[in-house]
Amino acid sequence: MNANMLRSAVHVSAIFAFYLATMMLIPGLVDLYYDNEDWKVFASSAAMIGGIAALVAVATRSSPPVVSTRFTFLVVNLLWLTFSAAAAVPFMFATIDISIADAFFEAVSGATASGSTVLTGLDTMPPGILLWRSMLQWIGGLGVIVLGLFILPFLKIGGASFFKIESSDRYDRPFARFSTYAYSVVGIYAALTLLCASLYAWSGMSGFDAINHAMTTMASGGFSTHDRSFAFFTNPWTHWVAIVFMIIAALPFTALILLALRARFDAFRDNQVLVFLGYTLFLAILLSMQLDISDTIEFREGFTKAVFTVVSIVTTTGYAVDNYMEWNTFTVALILMATVLGGCAGSTTGGIKATRWIVLFGIIKRSLETFIYPHAIRTVRSGSVSIPDQTQYVTMMYFGTFFMLAGIGTVLVAMTGADLVTAFSGALTALSNVGPGLGDVIGPTGTFGPLEDSAKWILAFGMLLGRLELFTVLVLLSPAFWRD
Repeated sequence: MNANMLRSAVHVSAIFAFYLATMMLIPGLVDLYYDNEDWKVFASSAAMIGGIAALVAVATRSSPPVVSTRFTFLVVNLLWLTFSAAAAVPFMFATIDISIADAFFEAVSGATASGSTVLTGLDTMPPGILLWRSMLQWIGGLGVIVLGLFILPFLKIGGASFFKIESSDRYDRPFARFSTYAYSVVGIYAALTLLCASLYAWSGMSGFDAINHAMTTMASGGFSTHDRSFAFFTNPWTHWVAIVFMIIAALPFTALILLALRARFDAFRDNQVLVFLGYTLFLAILLSMQLDISDTIEFREGFTKAVFTVVSIVTTTGYAVDNYMEWNTFTVALILMATVLGGCAGSTTGGIKATRWIVLFGIIKRSLETFIYPHAIRTVRSGSVSIPDQTQYVTMMYFGTFFMLAGIGTVLVAMTGADLVTAFSGALTALSNVGPGLGDVIGPTGTFGPLEDSAKWILAFGMLLGRLELFTVLVLLSPAFWRD
């Protein structure tokens, strides 16, 4: 590994850490407004992180290296690790009194927009901590690499290659300059967040709840300001506002830009959008019918809860409107299946994106047809677009690696003393960045707090793996990556 390359990567991360430190002043001011002593925690954390970041940035300043794939992988990983470590500092010193493992877990869950939490007593928690959690998800949902565009120009490095590594968006960008595209993403994201907050407030949320939930809704994150999550809010209109914006957040941002700036409705005819909406609608109707047939919940209430639950899990947001573990076994099985689904590529969602499912089933379909017509030449398609062989190969690698890591994670978490349901659903929800798992411990009404610290470190690493599309992290484990 070239020393100048490593120094430049650390320099970029230090600049980002300095910006993150200044953002800590916002929840600090909120605590000061509410006369909460934790404002000192945010002020001191901002000073400490900002001071260290400034010193490191000065010490590592050098001429920019030649941009390469290896450099982009290194910067992406360092940015996310820096983001998570720096974000954990206010949790460590706040009056909520949690361990280092808990603080890092909560920070990683926020940064990766996963929504898993170790905290209880959210209803009476300092407002600054609640806002900080929501801010982490909002920043992480947008993508640290997009925000990195404010940093990379100082190094005279383009941001397009970094965005491709960190995001699964494969759309043709609507602008020639990548910076124009990135600023459009930020603008659309912020505008939708404000609109979501306004509608939440209209439906009966307090202003503070509306702002926090709007940020975590658009980030597909799921952090709430209440222990009961969305079950705290009884107005059905609040639930439907959440449903609509969770779906919007799961759509490709490129398509949203084309709609907002050029009135291009045809962007939503993309096959992945139709597939995502298709399986989400199918599972929601299936669950609502089952709840009605089994007389689990009255139909009107059950329909809203079924749609909310399915949309929340499929979009990897992770809000809970009820304890679905108490509904029936069918619901638990359906939720488990929905955990590995996801939204569209280029959105804020996690999970296995709709594009990958399209490619997988295309490969299966072609293989079955080959058994019948062994000499026929057939291609894998997504709509009218032919999928290249390399994309097919990478997709199959992704599926194999995803479920292999889920199995390894299950074994490792189980070794810490967790039961099988907790271990398996915990590993799966971490890789999918969904949030809640299954069972009494980490289910929709539980938290990850009771788990051993070792399990929390394992799951935190799993959340980073899932957010960075697996291979972005795993490539660092290859000796060839570090060879000069």
